[in-house]
Amino acid sequence: MRNPLLASAAAVMLLAAPVTAHAQAAIEVLVLDQGTGEAVADAAVSLTNRATGYRAEAVTDGAGRARFPALPTTGAYVASVGGSAAEPVELRASFTRTVTLLLPDAGGRIEEIVVEGTRSVTRLNLSNAEVSASLDAVTLETLPVEARDLSTVLFRLPNVTRATGFFPEAPAVSINGANALFTQYLIDGLDNNENFLGGPKFPAPVGAVAEATVLANSYSTEFGRTANGVVNLTTRGGTNEFSGEVFTLWRPGSALDSETDFPGRDLSGNAVLEGFRRYQGGASLGGPIVRDRTFFFINAELTRDTKDNRLTVPALGVDETIEGENRFDYYTLRLDHRISEDWSATLRLNRGDVAVERQGGGLEGGFTFPSAGDEQTRLSHLAAFQTRYSGRTLSYEGEVQFSAFDWNYSDPVNAGPQVTILDPLEQTIGVIGNNGSTFDVEERTWQTRHKLAFDLGRQRVSAGLDILRADFDLRGGGNPAGNYRVRLTEAQLAQVRALGRGTALNVEDLPAGVEVLDYAVELRPASFGEAQILYGAWLETEFDLSADLTARVGLRYDYDDLTEFGDGSGDKDNISPRASFNYRLSDTQVIRGGAGLFYEKLPYVVISDALQRNSDTPGFRAQLQDLIDQGILPADTELDRILFNGNATANLSDVGYLQGPSGEALQPQRDTLNAAERQILNPSGYENPSSFQASLGYQQLVAGDWLLDANLLYSRGRNLVRLVDLNSPGPYRIDPAALEGLTPEQLAALPRTPEEADATRPTNPADYPGGARSILVSDTGGHSEYRALNLSVTKDRGQDIWGLRLSYTLSRLKNDTDDINFRAQDANDFGAEWAASLNDRTHVLNAMLFLYPLDGLTISVAGLFQSGQPVNYGPNAALFGTTDLNGDGRSFTNQYTGNPDRAPGTGRNSGRLPWSEVVDIGVQYEIPLARGAVELRADVFNILNQTNLGGYVVNATASNQFQIAGQPFVTRSAGPPRTFQFGLRYLF
Repeated sequence: MRNPLLASAAAVMLLAAPVTAHAQAAIEVLVLDQGTGEAVADAAVSLTNRATGYRAEAVTDGAGRARFPALPTTGAYVASVGGSAAEPVELRASFTRTVTLLLPDAGGRIEEIVVEGTRSVTRLNLSNAEVSASLDAVTLETLPVEARDLSTVLFRLPNVTRATGFFPEAPAVSINGANALFTQYLIDGLDNNENFLGGPKFPAPVGAVAEATVLANSYSTEFGRTANGVVNLTTRGGTNEFSGEVFTLWRPGSALDSETDFPGRDLSGNAVLEGFRRYQGGASLGGPIVRDRTFFFINAELTRDTKDNRLTVPALGVDETIEGENRFDYYTLRLDHRISEDWSATLRLNRGDVAVERQGGGLEGGFTFPSAGDEQTRLSHLAAFQTRYSGRTLSYEGEVQFSAFDWNYSDPVNAGPQVTILDPLEQTIGVIGNNGSTFDVEERTWQTRHKLAFDLGRQRVSAGLDILRADFDLRGGGNPAGNYRVRLTEAQLAQVRALGRGTALNVEDLPAGVEVLDYAVELRPASFGEAQILYGAWLETEFDLSADLTARVGLRYDYDDLTEFGDGSGDKDNISPRASFNYRLSDTQVIRGGAGLFYEKLPYVVISDALQRNSDTPGFRAQLQDLIDQGILPADTELDRILFNGNATANLSDVGYLQGPSGEALQPQRDTLNAAERQILNPSGYENPSSFQASLGYQQLVAGDWLLDANLLYSRGRNLVRLVDLNSPGPYRIDPAALEGLTPEQLAALPRTPEEADATRPTNPADYPGGARSILVSDTGGHSEYRALNLSVTKDRGQDIWGLRLSYTLSRLKNDTDDINFRAQDANDFGAEWAASLNDRTHVLNAMLFLYPLDGLTISVAGLFQSGQPVNYGPNAALFGTTDLNGDGRSFTNQYTGNPDRAPGTGRNSGRLPWSEVVDIGVQYEIPLARGAVELRADVFNILNQTNLGGYVVNATASNQFQIAGQPFVTRSAGPPRTFQFGLRYLF
């Protein structure tokens, strides 16, 4: 089959049909005597779901608990005893909801119901110690949400903030201040990670999600592969009633938005400014195929962004606007089928099709012509088949999923050579022909999970197995057709202007006799990749020590075969014990706590970079052997295990225009090309990052619809990924006390030159043709420490005309590495790097107010107030003549971390941005119709039009978190100004 989604579905159904299932949800009903508060044993509890026709019965045990495991998440469940029913409960994937029924002394109605986990926000967790928070479908549809994009609203939850990332498309969600690449993304409990770098593979839109949950601490051993947090999405399903929506959203852009001098961001994280507009449309439909037995739900959401760039090249007579377009298309299909009273099954298909056009020009004028433009494409396909068995004492949940992810970061408009045009003064005035580089990665992933649970009365035992295999293929490096840098004379410039080609200028339009200053061509354009296999197994026991006290003890084991690269041994001791308790102090108070170990998978890019940027030339081998002889590399290092023929670029200057030799003709140069940086596989292998986590929490329900929640969180991370330079020059620091009174000439003489720095390296690359100045290796030796206090107040609407969610977090995250590409500023001294994390915030206050003043009218106000993120201070090049004070050279990784040498006397992240304040408002009015309703909606983001210098999603190199010491503050970017969004929706 040529369609990956259909092929995926067919393969999943074929392999999964006999035994597969999905980790779904459960309900636990606690029945207590109202007068005495004692547990009621042997009470017959019924559970029904009118939406799907589900019905089951169970009897309470000696602790007064009746359990209903392995339930589908569609619809609302009602628990009842003796004909009296509780309020409906909606479920989320991989979690147990608790319903407490207080029975009168002798028959009659249930007098009081305490419900954990309905769509109400007043929730007592009587089940476990998990520190989590959720947004259900009603809340997601009520809050102001830009473009129905889930990532723009998750930061409304405690422990979640918007992230400063390390490339424009980096994921936007940081949990507990950690690097957003390491967040685990799940859909219905199944893997949804783009496993090359990180982030969600399929960015599920709001219309496909029944509930979005963030797990921050003390979660079950069922969840693994992250030492940070989990985003778990529960998808919508069909019911016995046909229902759906048709919608359109419109963001008019600069026609109504407030003016700003700073670029905004589109949904992909790329900068946009003038002319940006967004149009969205979509529909969903759900209902029965066979009533009470088979159901469907389908959702489609399409987005188009239009954006203007300016191409301004006076020397070539060009000053024109170039219009571009982004495309974001998302499709979801879910089928649910009840096989029998005990067996049910679900098939879920997802497809994402994203294309971000880089049409040339720039936000305020640029010199890249459309011929050198490109398009970034991200194609994702997921197909999951799931079945569930729910018996009286045994339940089984399992699953299998196939997913495909294709990410072409720069699909060029033209496949030929790139030409960079310089004027007679060697100023760049144009780029034509090709985008000049290649990055195209494919991932194919299989996952299967199986879970067995045994109900032994006051004890439940569950065991599970989770295996994931991801196969990667990367085509990267330079341009195999070659990149030219040419200089034109004034006469040649006049000749090109006379052609009148305008924005259509291309490589064939330049005179044949232009001077070629440099020609670069990729010598190895081949694709390469490896597989990553992840094994996980867990065993967990839950004890009801009494009707009030529940304890959980679990053990998880994880193995990541990427840790074998380099030395072949692998990290085989990743055993994670976890324990927690939940104690009901009264009918309205709960105290809970937990502690345990959590291990994290390695991002595949750690290995991929070490392959792509590697080399196996004789000179490089000799250089590494010298490092072995000096004891810098282990004596037992096997060079064949750590070397690989990666990408390499040859550079020539004595070639004619468009006459450069091919990469094949220049293959002999591979052995003599010296590089500024190379990267090798770690000869000592890799350790999986891990964290020790602990939490202690208290909840109290007040007046039936107010919930007070307090949590203390602690996490200590180790084996975090960072980069070490094995050929680093010796340490060099400038004493800030010695700067006073120096002349400009004396200041300019203080930095160490690159030649002086090279003389202190263990090996000098000049002595090794084909060697490198810096020899990098990914090291898993980083550390972090996180402390936080969460305080939350939530009020359900109930019978009132308002509801409220308010949360405050006081936290501090310190670490000595922020990213896989993080390097110590000087001589691998990571001890000097221990400081606040890039995404650390001390204070975060989040408020959501929901008003219902009239029938059909809803007003939602959402405010986010947070203290500033850290700032690094770099040296002033006007004083020192350079920003490279220690002479170790410009780093490949600086383009991601945005972090050159720091100014003398300043520590890492020693400054702070000012506070950020954003208030959004949404107003929607529903007009009833005979067969449904029409909803009119308007959202205003940043209604106060605050200019915020932090607290928004941004790339590190474009943020304000790097400043020049002693100089006025330079604002590189700012949060969005006041912006508008309008919507029309038909509900039926």
